[in-house]
Amino acid sequence: MIRLFRRTQKVKTPGHRVNRWKGLRAGQADDNRQRARKSRLMSSCRQTARIACWTAGIAIVLWGGSVGIREIGPTIERGLEIREVQVEGVHHVTRQEVLDRLSLKKGMALHQVSLSFLADRLRAIAWIREATLERLPLHTLRVSVVERNPAAIARAGSEYFLTDEEGVVLARLGVQDEPALPLLTGADMQSLLRGEPRLRRTMQSSIELARAMAHTVEGRVEIDLSNPLNLVASAKGLRFQFGSDGLLDQWNRFRMVKAVFKPGALENRKREGGEVDLRYDNRVIVRERG
Repeated sequence: MIRLFRRTQKVKTPGHRVNRWKGLRAGQADDNRQRARKSRLMSSCRQTARIACWTAGIAIVLWGGSVGIREIGPTIERGLEIREVQVEGVHHVTRQEVLDRLSLKKGMALHQVSLSFLADRLRAIAWIREATLERLPLHTLRVSVVERNPAAIARAGSEYFLTDEEGVVLARLGVQDEPALPLLTGADMQSLLRGEPRLRRTMQSSIELARAMAHTVEGRVEIDLSNPLNLVASAKGLRFQFGSDGLLDQWNRFRMVKAVFKPGALENRKREGGEVDLRYDNRVIVRERG
């Protein structure tokens, strides 16, 4: 009966055995753990303090730099202020036109100007082909330009225009002509003023042809551009018809044939108003016009 009413004791689940030092060695182990914990804590605190010091130092340097720039900046700008502009290479364009195009503000420093931007502004002037700028210590800005050269006169309607060898319009001459330069006719005025690429290519090749013809024929060379596929050039009574491609090759073909003409034969064609057709490969056709 007594055994029936005895409280049943719970049996503990067996677990991992924990080794613990007893006596003096147990105290030493506790001390070591505490020292290791303190060491890790001190190391973490020192690292945090180091980062805080670096952050504060950088902030102080940046603040001091900004204050210094605000204080010293005006002094530096005055020390580098543009006081002289040297302009080189101008003949048709005046120095004042260059300065007006640059539009430099008074008191502007050398480091404040964009050299490429100013060069683009100068190239917008029709006469200027290329422009380079450079800074010279301490107050000088040097401007060097390469101008375009007049190469031909283009007549559109009743007006004359001065152009360079690339077909760029340099000046509007009105009713004034320049007989010393080749004459290009038949161009559309609006296309000429807009600088239409196709027309400019035709003008460029025509100007090259006119220069080559000037060494052989007499008088002023005139070239009709109204039909780019069939350019017509004339000089002192003699007309030449050219195809659209290889104008210089066509002209050289004529020069080779001319070399075997009898003396005076070509002069007779000029007086009679002759025509030379160079549009066909390997042929030079000479016609007489009534």
